[in-house]
Amino acid sequence: MLTKRIIPCLDIKDGQTVKGVNFINIRNAGDPVELGRAYAEQGADELVFLDITATIENRNTFAELVKKIALNVNIPFTVGGGVRNITDVSLLLDAGADKITLNSAAVANPDIIDLLAGEFGSQCIVLAVDANCEPEGCFVYTHGGRKRTELQVDIWAQEAVERGAGEILLTSMNHDGTKKGFAIDLTRKISESLPVPVIASGGAGSLDHFVEIFSFGKADAALAASIFHFGEILIPELKTYLSKHNIMVRL
Repeated sequence: MLTKRIIPCLDIKDGQTVKGVNFINIRNAGDPVELGRAYAEQGADELVFLDITATIENRNTFAELVKKIALNVNIPFTVGGGVRNITDVSLLLDAGADKITLNSAAVANPDIIDLLAGEFGSQCIVLAVDANCEPEGCFVYTHGGRKRTELQVDIWAQEAVERGAGEILLTSMNHDGTKKGFAIDLTRKISESLPVPVIASGGAGSLDHFVEIFSFGKADAALAASIFHFGEILIPELKTYLSKHNIMVRL
């Protein structure tokens, strides 16, 4: 059995780490390079850095930040936000990122998944799926959670994997920032239907929430932000707790 991964997520805006609730009400959480280094030292398995207001104008600025992160962090990290083409991916991977994540560009042009997987390998292509569950179903959202599509989450995730995505980062917009727990049922449905790892994101607020998402949600990894950024849960404490509950983690 593979060990479960703990992944702090750092949303970047204007060079600083920020965090919101349900994708709004943003507040500052600190320097991303320093936070990333601290998480690596605490035992995080990977990191995710997302440029949440990415545009073509600041792509090079973000790449410079990625270079600084790579010099200070000794664990794998994924970057994303505004990734649209081979040039964007090359820039970020050359700067030191291990994987890239894309959402809006893949929805707009699904062929980009095939193209990037063919060029760089599926192992470094992570599809981010921002999911909002409504009475009529769970739909994919793009543009930082601002634009609803008609894509069903499970169908889109399946297509993306068939096109070459090597991992799914599944964020529940309904749970994001609420600290009321992960989307257990949705995560389990996606995890059990796909042959690639699924990272659960959105809703972490307690140690037990992580136990639940691994035990019942069948997630391969769990991603969280504010509980780590503001010191509510420490990674060594979390991993010890998970181990005591018979969940395999890297200690």
